[in-house]
Amino acid sequence: MNKFVILALAGAISSGYAIADNDPAAYKSMKDKAAADYKAAKAQCGSLKGNAKDICQEEAKVAKAKAEADAVAQHKSDAKDIRKAREDVADAEYELAKEKCDDMTGNAKSACKHDAKAAKDTAIADARRADPTPTVAERTAAATDTMRDRTAATTDTMRDRTAATTTTAADSTRNATAAAGDAVSDTVITTKVKADLAADPGVKAMDVHVETVKGVVMLSGFVPSKAEADKAVQLARGVKGVAEVKSSIQVKNTK
Repeated sequence: MNKFVILALAGAISSGYAIADNDPAAYKSMKDKAAADYKAAKAQCGSLKGNAKDICQEEAKVAKAKAEADAVAQHKSDAKDIRKAREDVADAEYELAKEKCDDMTGNAKSACKHDAKAAKDTAIADARRADPTPTVAERTAAATDTMRDRTAATTDTMRDRTAATTTTAADSTRNATAAAGDAVSDTVITTKVKADLAADPGVKAMDVHVETVKGVVMLSGFVPSKAEADKAVQLARGVKGVAEVKSSIQVKNTK
């Protein structure tokens, strides 16, 4: 399997998968470790309060979903299993993004939720395209889910916009302009960083989470080596428009 086929299967959030070895024992070991790491990470959130605690817990869920997806990619060859694992990652990242949006207000919050939903839809679509043999029932369910999600997103956006009109016209215009500018810029930067990570064979993009706020790129997740963590930072810094790169990537113990 060449690199381009692998990238097509991996989509926007992962790259460089080797052919799965179908090793049930190894898969169980990785999944058990993911569960143990999640439990430890969640326990560390106990000292936090309010939305900071909620965000911490969602970040732990994202890390767990990515670790389980990695286990599936390495030790299962069924396309549906791989697709489901990637959909779980997309769902977890969406829940995390929504929690972070809760710290915002007005149009900024609306734009944040819209971007989070768009990112999830893209990830889900990529995951479903990676499965070459979806059934008619699955395609129908996917279309229904997409329509339902779009309707819900439209409803949320309209509700947020209605609430925002209670502010003064000047504040609404200023906030909308700033939010739109930041959202477009940050979204473009995030997309480009993810694409560069996915295209580089030296970085396991599935394990690296990318976020951008006002030009500041924040990297998190777990990678097998410091060299890989440094490479991710280097690639992010090379993207046009990036003002700063903050990395909280951790090197996971593979022994």
